[in-house]
Amino acid sequence: MKYITHQRFNERAICGEVNLPAMTEVDLIGKMLYWQNKPLCVFTSENAHTYFARNDDGQGMERGRLTQAITKTLENNDDKYQERWDKVWEDAICQKYKRTEYADCWLWNTAFYNADIEDLQHIYKLIGG
Repeated sequence: MKYITHQRFNERAICGEVNLPAMTEVDLIGKMLYWQNKPLCVFTSENAHTYFARNDDGQGMERGRLTQAITKTLENNDDKYQERWDKVWEDAICQKYKRTEYADCWLWNTAFYNADIEDLQHIYKLIGG
């Protein structure tokens, strides 16, 4: 499966220091993302979720933009903070992207970062993005 760097990855990877510009394609082999046969990170890691997006449908840049916009909007601690989170907790589409092992807090599962664009657009609109 193909992934894409949706924002510059200038971090320490498993293979060492790496500086990949946005739009660099990487490969998913097993559970690891690779660039030029060098292991970068596990595809379920925070680095994978922050910098890389599934791109087998050609929508990786948009997928990355939406996942980052959703998480950033939900982190905004303004007067609409609780209202946004209430909508997320009540929404059936959002529920399939909640990590089930945490009953009393919301953490996005890996499926969220690989979700179809339509689901991500729905979530973004739901929270007022």
